[in-house]
Amino acid sequence: MFTPDDILYEDNHLIVVNKRCGDLVQPDRETDDALENEIKAMIKVRDHKPGDVFLGVVHRIDRPVSGAVLFAKTSKALARLNEMIRNGEIHKRYWAVVETPPNPEEGTLTHYIVRDGKTNRSRAYDKPKADGKKAVLNYQMIGGSTRYSLVEVELLTGRHHQIRAQLSKIGCPIKGDLKYGAKRSNPDGGISLHSRKVEFLHPVRKEPVSITAPTPKGDNLWAFFENM
Repeated sequence: MFTPDDILYEDNHLIVVNKRCGDLVQPDRETDDALENEIKAMIKVRDHKPGDVFLGVVHRIDRPVSGAVLFAKTSKALARLNEMIRNGEIHKRYWAVVETPPNPEEGTLTHYIVRDGKTNRSRAYDKPKADGKKAVLNYQMIGGSTRYSLVEVELLTGRHHQIRAQLSKIGCPIKGDLKYGAKRSNPDGGISLHSRKVEFLHPVRKEPVSITAPTPKGDNLWAFFENM
């Protein structure tokens, strides 16, 4: 459940929050219980807004994923941020705890993602497919424990389940991600993928903004990697 303590950055135009795994970013057909509505409700009460609160979703992360999510508080900021997304001007880095260290330890992955809407799963292919979308990311292993490795991912395209599918394709499933080949689930039902950092030029003030999201509390493995 969202609380004001989850706010990482806020001004008149933007708000960035640290999403908890299990939370939806936007309402779906099954429920209105989502981060978007919770933030609106908080702003309405906190700022004594008499009417509807404007909040635009700039990008989404999957329900079992944690970390930084960017919202726009004005229509002007939303339009500019959407254009920046299209132009690749919003830079996102993720931390992924994987079951097998990548080989080589750093590189660029290029695949073609095909989404299966019936199973809500994506498959990564080495060669172009008629209905596939090109997916590119950079990765680097930045830490390790006795059983797991920490990989930092720079996301260069935004495809459905991209990081999950691409890391699985190279034999490095994300901890807890049963859908993409993990051996066992996580106790909280989430997966060990975290939206660690988002960087961009402020859409109104034109100043650089860099926000880092702390890893989920109460998880000893995340705490180990956070403090290494």
